[in-house]
Amino acid sequence: MPRIAGIDIPEKKKILFALQYIHGIGPKIAADVLKKAEIDPDRRANQLDDREISTIATLIDQSYVVEGALRRQVSQDIQRLKEIKCYRGERHRKGLPVRGQRTRSNARTRKGKKKTVAGKKGVKG
Repeated sequence: MPRIAGIDIPEKKKILFALQYIHGIGPKIAADVLKKAEIDPDRRANQLDDREISTIATLIDQSYVVEGALRRQVSQDIQRLKEIKCYRGERHRKGLPVRGQRTRSNARTRKGKKKTVAGKKGVKG
C-alpha cells in the first residue's frame, strides 16, 4: 500500500482520488500535484513506482499543510477565537453554528440530540 505524507492511500483507486484521502487535499490540489509531477491522473495508485510516489510526497510536503499540522493549525485558530471572546469564538464555545445558519429549526448536527424542555406547551394566559 503506497504511503504519501505518512498516510496509507487506497491502492486500487485512481491516484487523483486516492490523494484526496489525505486530510487537507481536495480535488483541485490533487490535480495540481499530479500536473506538477507529470503523472497521469487516470493511473491507479498501485501502478506508481517508488520514484513517482516520492515525487508526489515531496511536492505535498513542500507546498501544502496536511494531516496533523493542518488539524493542529485549525484547532489553534478556534482556540484563539475563543480566547479573544469574539462572536465566532463564543459560538464555538456554546456548540452552536458559527457561520450564520438558523438555529430555531435545524442545526441538530451542531447542537446535538434534542433536549426536551418541560412546561413549554401548556402555558395559558
